[in-house]
Amino acid sequence: MIRKLTIDNYDDIVGLWNRADLSYKPEGRDSRLSIASEMEANPDFFMGAYAGNKLVGTVIASWDLRKGWINRLAVDPTYRRKGVAETLIAEAEKVLRKKGAKIICALIEGYNSGSMELFKKCGYVEDRDVTYFSKRESNKV
Repeated sequence: MIRKLTIDNYDDIVGLWNRADLSYKPEGRDSRLSIASEMEANPDFFMGAYAGNKLVGTVIASWDLRKGWINRLAVDPTYRRKGVAETLIAEAEKVLRKKGAKIICALIEGYNSGSMELFKKCGYVEDRDVTYFSKRESNKV
């Protein structure tokens, strides 16, 4: 079952990210304060998959007015390969299409072949012509 996440779920979200071995920035963009601010601005963008009352998957959507983005897709290792990630991707796509997104993207770290295969399975196409650059205020963001 997919539910909207709120800041009350923050500890469960971080716990899941740890179990899923998803890197995050607890002193920066993934701090409770930052997540709370994003949730307030876009409450529909934070979704969780539940098995009973246990949070087993997360996804955060974002929208830059040109493209939709799928972020922080994580699934508890015990629940992988059971359709949880595909369901979360589909839900994020629905939310982003309601915003007007005609292009939906995901950035995947080069070592994460499992996620690459997952997104291909969901109809995404790898674009090797793009190189990602970022300029960060600090390593914490």
